[in-house]
Amino acid sequence: MTLSHVDKEGAARIVDVVDKPETLRSAVAESFLVVAPATLIALREGRGKGDPKEVARLAALQAAKHTSTLIPLCHPLRLHAVEVDIEEHPPDRLRVVVRVRAVERTGVEMEALTAAAVGTLTLYDMVKAVDRGATITDTRVLEKHGGRSGDWVRPEGP
Repeated sequence: MTLSHVDKEGAARIVDVVDKPETLRSAVAESFLVVAPATLIALREGRGKGDPKEVARLAALQAAKHTSTLIPLCHPLRLHAVEVDIEEHPPDRLRVVVRVRAVERTGVEMEALTAAAVGTLTLYDMVKAVDRGATITDTRVLEKHGGRSGDWVRPEGP
């Protein structure tokens, strides 16, 4: 197996995608924040630094747009759609789900992952004063579509 972001001498490189066709690409990623049940109730009731879910949703949107400045070998992409959903999973979890679409020469998995992670980090920031044990977990790609390698869906499903 050869890593695509490493050249023959072992140096990091940005993959050359100039000869790849632009096609519709999409990806879905998720990340969870595990909190104390009382913290989930406080978030629902808005007892804190404003509306935590809306702040996290906006942070995730912003993160998707800035992925190439955060991840050194990512291509800057023209995103066509980013959707962020933040779901409660009582008694103790919040799930950030991000869907990204673009017509590009390379996939959008990193944009979806970065957005999900930053959304969850933002939720953590909103609750850390009252729940120091809050834990970010299971940041992962659920599915990707398009491109030369085709479609992939996490075997256990989204």
